[in-house]
Amino acid sequence: MGKIYIESLSGRVFSCRLCGTHLASNVELISKSFHSRQGKAYLFNEVVNISEGPKEERLMTTGLHEVADIHCKNCMQLCGWRYVMAHEDNQKYKEGKYILERSKMMDLYEGNFASASEASTILAGSDMDEACS
Repeated sequence: MGKIYIESLSGRVFSCRLCGTHLASNVELISKSFHSRQGKAYLFNEVVNISEGPKEERLMTTGLHEVADIHCKNCMQLCGWRYVMAHEDNQKYKEGKYILERSKMMDLYEGNFASASEASTILAGSDMDEACS
């Protein structure tokens, strides 16, 4: 198998909590008002460094959606999902957008921490996202 290409982002970055791989930039953040089985979740226009699983129909609180789970490309942790299709007209705005679960990521400004493990230790139990909005 070949080498995995990992894209680096600048500015405020949301990263994989397990390995520190960059997943999304703050400029792509649409909403912090989403929820998953694990708790808080954020909606993004675009994410990077992910692999996508098979599409499936999933009944959510806002109705039936076709979604595909997304995993960190580096460590393969399940990070959230991509909305492929919404069956309800008032949910169509989600199509093609990504959900990242808050419990699966850390929020940091690039360069603030020496390593992903240090950042994870510092941010554990914290909700830095609310303070930095």
